[in-house]
Amino acid sequence: MKKIIALLFGALLLLADTEFAEPKPSIDNPRKIVFPITHGDDESINHVLSSANNVMKFYGPEKVMIAIICYSKGIRTLLKKEKKIAARVRSLMTYDVEFIACGNTMRTKNIKKEDLIEGVEIVTAGIVELVERDLKGWIYIRP
Repeated sequence: MKKIIALLFGALLLLADTEFAEPKPSIDNPRKIVFPITHGDDESINHVLSSANNVMKFYGPEKVMIAIICYSKGIRTLLKKEKKIAARVRSLMTYDVEFIACGNTMRTKNIKKEDLIEGVEIVTAGIVELVERDLKGWIYIRP
């Protein structure tokens, strides 16, 4: 009996659809979402990249703006030499996902602009960029 109830409840969840808050996402009013990447291990990096991809798929690339800010060990995400990760980053860039590198981290780790994937923006401080985006109404997600 418990299995049947659990199965029915699970089926109801599958039928439930997300109810959008007003104003609904649109080309003129996209959702603005910012993700940080602060850890340099493959699992952490890929989790954020996959989360950003899933959000974009759900809303549609024209109804969402995504920025991924990399600092501390997460700066590894933006290095050309990390071939597999760089391919994922470039793929997301084709959908206008912004990738932002922390200049402070770059100085600390002796990373030069030419070490980064082409198209990456550099800001003075990644954490400050997160604060400013939040104050401008961007939704901060930490997967």
